[in-house]
Amino acid sequence: MQNRDLRGISRTMSRRIMVVDDDKDALEVYRTRLNHAGFDVEVAESAEQALSRVKKFDPGLIVTDVRMSGMTGLDLLSKIREAMEGVYVVVMTGHDDMETAVTAMKSGAFDFLVKPVDPKVLQALAERCFRELDEDNEGPDTEDEEVSLQSGQLIGRDPQMVEIYKTIGVLARNRATVLIRGETGTGKEVIARAIHQHSAFSGEPFIAVNCTALTDTLLESELFGHTKGSFTGAISARKGYFELAGEGTIFLDEIGDTSPDFQTKLLRVLQERSFYPVGGEEPRTTHARVIAATHQPVEQLIKEGRFREDLYFRLKVVEIAVPPLRDRPGDIPLIANALLGRVREETHREVYRISDAALENLLSYNWPGNIRELENALMRGAILARGSVIGEDHLVLGDQSITSDDLTLGLAITRHVRSVLARCAGDEAAAAELLGITKKKLKDLL
Repeated sequence: MQNRDLRGISRTMSRRIMVVDDDKDALEVYRTRLNHAGFDVEVAESAEQALSRVKKFDPGLIVTDVRMSGMTGLDLLSKIREAMEGVYVVVMTGHDDMETAVTAMKSGAFDFLVKPVDPKVLQALAERCFRELDEDNEGPDTEDEEVSLQSGQLIGRDPQMVEIYKTIGVLARNRATVLIRGETGTGKEVIARAIHQHSAFSGEPFIAVNCTALTDTLLESELFGHTKGSFTGAISARKGYFELAGEGTIFLDEIGDTSPDFQTKLLRVLQERSFYPVGGEEPRTTHARVIAATHQPVEQLIKEGRFREDLYFRLKVVEIAVPPLRDRPGDIPLIANALLGRVREETHREVYRISDAALENLLSYNWPGNIRELENALMRGAILARGSVIGEDHLVLGDQSITSDDLTLGLAITRHVRSVLARCAGDEAAAAELLGITKKKLKDLL
């Protein structure tokens, strides 16, 4: 398809914006605001209508809703990216899930807005768009490959999360090293997996390593491999993850808890893309992408001499700060309801709803364990609920609800099953009946 360069018109002669939305009232509000700000505005009530007018109108910016009858806004974005150069596209959606944000940003959208869109915000975004056009800052070429996050993995409408979705879409187009920071249970590994799954290397391995779960020797052996006899127990040579990952992703969780010696070796990998197996004398190369995560205050660790500053800057080519759940309370109902499917699967309890009173309790709690603690609370609630609704009496929140050990979902369920079994004086059949599960399932949970 023939490409057109619209820079000569869109960037210097006129600030033209085309707005596409099947909501006529919204179109009129956007048109009025943008006209008053000095923009030349054309509106369209469908993507098909926009395509029929776009060449004649010749816009520098297209703002489109995602969900419309007929062709979607993402389809329009794809066609515009294929046919025209120098045109920025902003997508809007009023839906709760943010899957389209990743798709849009990966497909080359200039930005992403969640409806209802404040006209002042749209005006400010348009001003920024045309400033960048005037500075000849063209967006990168991307392939229009449609992708989406699996339902329930990343959910939320909070502006902080929307920015993270945008960043995931951008990172899917390159191989930059990423540092993800956030409290325990905020979903750092989920974000790392999303970056990998939406990249061109999603068919390669994603290998997650918990740096706190291994000694230095074992951590180095896992990542770099080892030669036969290099340490006690090394009865044969073994390839490490940096070699086995190919062009995939190595996710280093809790990187802030590693030793200075390990940090030095990791720095070499990032600088030279090579490493030595434990006990080896010949270097090996790696093409794996590194994504690291930590809940630690890295700047303080650097001041205390516990973390290498040069490694920190190597890791944070792009840094993502994941907000704790208490800082985005508006997302709690969305996340809680999205978790119910997993709750049903894990507990074999047919719970489909959370009562309004229970939801108020969830909203008033500060969630020190974040999403992981929320999931555990719902698991317990489902086990205690006698019907299809988790009520306020079924929720146990606060200090009695969570300890550092209690963050493990399997342990939380096992503890509850054991407490019920104790109440039944060890009678497994009675306990299973009380829990609403089979005796075999009870044994499995124990």
